[in-house]
Amino acid sequence: MKFDEQQRRELRQKLAQFAESRDTRLRDELVEAHLGLAEYLARRFSNRGEPLDDLVQVASVGLIKAVDRFDPGREVEFSTYATHTIVGELKRHFRDKGWAVRAPRRMQELYLRLGNVIGILSQELGRSPTVPELANEAGVSEEEVLEALEAGQAYRSTSIDAPGSAGTGGGEEGDTLAAHLGGDDPEMAEAERRAELSPLLAGLPEREQTILFMRFFEGLTQSEIANRLDISQMHVSRLLARSLEQLRNASQNE
Repeated sequence: MKFDEQQRRELRQKLAQFAESRDTRLRDELVEAHLGLAEYLARRFSNRGEPLDDLVQVASVGLIKAVDRFDPGREVEFSTYATHTIVGELKRHFRDKGWAVRAPRRMQELYLRLGNVIGILSQELGRSPTVPELANEAGVSEEEVLEALEAGQAYRSTSIDAPGSAGTGGGEEGDTLAAHLGGDDPEMAEAERRAELSPLLAGLPEREQTILFMRFFEGLTQSEIANRLDISQMHVSRLLARSLEQLRNASQNE
């Protein structure tokens, strides 16, 4: 889904107007204008056993949330913000429903083996084991541990509130699986996004890489970036828009 410069200006104006007025007519126009993005992102998840129509509906809900929550003052392109919101809604849909996704047999076997390793180490350490500790105990790489744990999340499993049996995980009779699970790592999603972006960023010129780093990793404004690089804010804005467009095109062609 691509817009020319005139269309982008009009959409930015409508987003700003909607943020002020919350006019449902404007919201409908903005949602309709970006339905192609929602459908595209839904198709990326269509190999996981769910009907495409259902996924498009979920993606559309994410799009509506993106329109409602978007803050035009943050100098972030709406399409970028909407993409993260829609993908998050799709991932939440699969996580909540527990639909199965195929994974290599070796990953399935490693995931099952890690269940026992987690139970043993949790008892020995008195806490949830780290990824390096799991890798060392299981005799595999940290990357393999992460891949197996991620693959395991795709399978329909016993409720974490279901009682376990003594001896299988090192806990007492009646303990639940939830009692042996660590908390979510807030850096994991960010690490995943960086890993996906790294090869794409490498294809950009060095100055564009620097600008993206300053904007999205250091959190600088376009004015602050312009001052650092001794160029105009308009030039920074154009380079950012061009770089983001190149990254979007590259990710779509993978």
